[in-house]
Formats: sequence, structure tokens, C-alpha cells
Amino acid sequence: MNLAQKITDLKKEKNAIILAHYYQVPEIQEVADYVGDSLGLSQKAAETDAEIIVFAGVHFMAETAKILNPTKKVLLPDLMAGCSLADSCSPDSFKKLVEAYPNHMVITYVNCSAGVKALSDIICTSSNAEKIVNSVPKHVPIIFAPDKNLGNYIQKKTGRQMLLWDGACIVHEAFSIDKLLKLYKEHPGSKIIAHPESESHILETATYIGSTAGMIDYVKKHHSEKFIVATEAGILHKMQKEVPHTILIPAPAVEDNTCACSECAFMKMNTLQKLYNCLLNETPQIEVSEEIRKKAILPIERMLELSK
Repeated sequence: MNLAQKITDLKKEKNAIILAHYYQVPEIQEVADYVGDSLGLSQKAAETDAEIIVFAGVHFMAETAKILNPTKKVLLPDLMAGCSLADSCSPDSFKKLVEAYPNHMVITYVNCSAGVKALSDIICTSSNAEKIVNSVPKHVPIIFAPDKNLGNYIQKKTGRQMLLWDGACIVHEAFSIDKLLKLYKEHPGSKIIAHPESESHILETATYIGSTAGMIDYVKKHHSEKFIVATEAGILHKMQKEVPHTILIPAPAVEDNTCACSECAFMKMNTLQKLYNCLLNETPQIEVSEEIRKKAILPIERMLELSK
């Protein structure tokens, strides 16, 4: 019996669900019950009746699932699977900013720790950030954290001037504009699609800008085109399954690596073996203090309600 089949059998035996982000390795995506972006994963975590949630993603994602499911076991295959963006915004530092601007509405991108969520008024994802910002009355000033690139993009889309935290995702800041333009010339007629966590000079080249789920939907609707995809390369597995005859090319990173693309080292810390081990042994578990959880669940629930 192979590892994937063992995982499938264990899921049934333990009434477990595996949630995986699009950036996970293909073999993990293939055994997952649901593969999605941060919004979709949050929605699935909120509605599942499984007793165990195995989150194949990074730490803040598993924390969000635990906040929504305090009585269930939430497992993460590797506790060291963190996030450069979440790490750029510590709760202590963020608290000082929030206290310095008490009249501001605090909107935080889901890519942050439970402690930062607990200091927030509402959470957003790249799928719904524009909608969330537009839901705030125009006379109310906004703090937007932690991603400055997403914040800049949303400012341009909405016309709202927001106080931005100076954080960024190293994966989405790794794209080389020079290499991207060279690649574009090598593939005449191709379209560049990009995630809004990317820097503004990358976004300016894009035909479409959107979340991972939005990018997949866009390619499905325009499957006869050729695309250069500017986000973490793990998305190409799901995207190619949806449009098997479409040419998909990963946007090049500044530094050459194994795939000449941009990959998240944290996402790739999860492996099929670690996934099996954590489901078998029901560890490592994600824990969130009840004090933090009660505060953090309110802005998450506000987001989920607005996203219906």
C-alpha cells in the first residue's frame, strides 16, 4: 500500500479532513479533500464536521482553522512551516501602531498570526480585500496590515488612502522584472497574470491581477491563451489540471533555483511523509489560547459574513 492510500484510509478511520493550499507540492494536493486559497480554506474550515483537520499549509492558516474550530484537533505536518509576511508583523509591534491610531479601522490580511488577528477589526484575503475595504465608511480611516504591496494595490483600486504596515512576502517580491520582460518577448502574445502581493512594477505588466483562486478562474475562462504566471509555482499543478492544453509558464525569480521560478520554502516544508506521520500520531497540534481566540474569531467571522 502506498503512502497516499494509507493517508486516505487514515482519513476515513479518524474522521479527518485534509485542507491544502494551492502552493503545496502536487502529491499533497492530490490527497487533500479540498485545495484552495486562503478565503476558500477559511470557509471550509468553518463548515467542516470532521473531528480532525490536517492543514497542509503554513502556521497562520492552521491557526485560523483552530480559531474557528476550538474543540477539534488541528494538525500541521511541520510546525516550522511559517510565513515571511506573518513574521514581519509581531503582535507587540502591531499593538503599538493600533494604539497610536485609535480612531482607525484595523483591516489585516489573513497572512498574520492569531495575535495580530486579535488586534484587528476585520480580516481580509486577496480574494475579498477590495470588498472589505469598500465596506468601511469613507470617513473612517484605515490601518491595513501586514502586506504593503496588497495594500498599495487596494489603495489604487478603491481610492482609499490607508496607513500601511511595512511588510511583504519574500516569494512575491522575488520576481525579476528584467527576466519577466525578457520571457514575455520570448513568448509573444502571452498574457501575464499576477498575485497582488507582488510589487507594483510586476503588477503593471499584468493583464489580470487576482488571488490564486481568481487566477485559476481567469485562465479557465481564457484557456486558449498562453500565460506567464506570477505567483508561487505550486499553483501550476491545479491550474494545469483545469486547463490541460493551455501553456502555463512560471514567472522567473531574481535568483535562479531548481525551477527558475519563485517557490515558498515554508510551504514546501510539508511532505507526504510528514502528512502521514502527523495524521497517524495526531501531532503536532496547533493551540491558540482562549483569550486570543475569542478576540481573533470576531474579525474572521466578520470577513466570512461579508464574503457570502
